[in-house]
Amino acid sequence: MIEVAGLVSGYGRIQVLDGVTLSVGAGECVGILGHNGMGKSTLLKAIAGLLPTWSGTITLEGARIERRPPQARAAAGLGYVPQGRQIFPGLSVRENLHFGAVAKQRDRADAVAEAVAEFPELARLLDRPGGALSGGEQQLLALARALAGAPRLLLLDEPTEGIQPSIVQALEQRIGELRRRRGLSVLLVEQNLDFIRVLADRVLLIHRGRIVREIPHDAIGDPSLDQEFIGAEGSALSTHR
Repeated sequence: MIEVAGLVSGYGRIQVLDGVTLSVGAGECVGILGHNGMGKSTLLKAIAGLLPTWSGTITLEGARIERRPPQARAAAGLGYVPQGRQIFPGLSVRENLHFGAVAKQRDRADAVAEAVAEFPELARLLDRPGGALSGGEQQLLALARALAGAPRLLLLDEPTEGIQPSIVQALEQRIGELRRRRGLSVLLVEQNLDFIRVLADRVLLIHRGRIVREIPHDAIGDPSLDQEFIGAEGSALSTHR
């Protein structure tokens, strides 16, 4: 599905990623754990094309995409849900979904109908401004907007951040269902260990811009693992359901 090799990127003259190498197979969910500031969000932004690739390669289904602009990567099958949702607060839910359909030039009405079928909670909100939604509703909208582009690989950055437990569980179920029904691949940055344990097939640890270890699935949440690899950030990476 996607292979990232030796990826170096950052902001301005500040390098954050230092040769990241990873892969996500078709239908697979790979989780990313690590300290704050170690490059998790930067990695997703670089894959999505929001940050430049200084060196290294990104190959999606056999095609090199690291020099393509974000819209071309979206058209090639990447969907991105950023940290903090970043919906358009002044536009309606319907209009937000229209933007998601642009990359694949899908019919807007079809994209909205599909989103409502996947997320019935959005049906009564279609004409409401995105900024008037609750945090959980905004997260559902952000996910639905990304799916409106019919992606094959979904990049999820901290989807449970600031979300109440009932919505976290709903997201967990929806993403799991989407993987099964659509064969969707997922690269998931997440601090909620329960969430990542349920969804991820493999978990990678990022440290100072490099993938340094693959964590066995059954070791996620082990206190000794938290102490050894998460250290002072352990409280941030603890479960919060």
